[in-house]
Amino acid sequence: MGKQANALFWLKRICMLICMQVETFPIGMLSTNCYVASSPETKEAIVIDPGLDFSSEAKPIFDYIDTGKLTVKFIVNTHGHDDHIKGDALFREKYDVPICIHPLDAHYIAGIENPKFPANVLLEDGGALKFGIETLKVLHTPGHSRGSICLVGEKIVFTGDTLFAGGIGRTDFEGGSMTDMRASLKKLMGLPLNLLVYPGHGESSIIVEEKRSNPFLSSRNDSMLF
Repeated sequence: MGKQANALFWLKRICMLICMQVETFPIGMLSTNCYVASSPETKEAIVIDPGLDFSSEAKPIFDYIDTGKLTVKFIVNTHGHDDHIKGDALFREKYDVPICIHPLDAHYIAGIENPKFPANVLLEDGGALKFGIETLKVLHTPGHSRGSICLVGEKIVFTGDTLFAGGIGRTDFEGGSMTDMRASLKKLMGLPLNLLVYPGHGESSIIVEEKRSNPFLSSRNDSMLF
């Protein structure tokens, strides 16, 4: 195990003892990371980015929630692209809880053919999601889409498709903007260095490691230099 991987392993273990529980479920053809984040004390939870391609992909997530006796409070989308929202209706139907998204991306949910449920909680920059004793602050981070958000906790940050381990989200889709992306990444690099990064795709990381080695945040990349 390399030095970076070893540090990440132990940071995750420590985080599990002192903060919310996070379980990752890669789903769909694009291996979107669907997360179940829960409060160990109260068993309240949120489901982040259930971008299912097939309804059968929900079973391991449902089983995890049932086995842990968790109470789902919200379904949260970090942005409105299909690979992050397509399971919203299935989870809403099962748990009867609000669907949450930034208002600038709410139209993606409304645009799904025959949507069973619209977004009914609009997340604004600086707002907060509370479940159990846990709180995640909403950080508006456009660039990948106009309504992309990150969710910042005491020890972790869910970055959607804004920041990946060693990369960033594409800006060439409708609503994308490299100018906005630069500003959003600058916000993220201002977060505490020890935050665990849970991205929309791929492996988890740490803010300090992305600041040190992510080529899109490096001084060697003039196009991204802040």
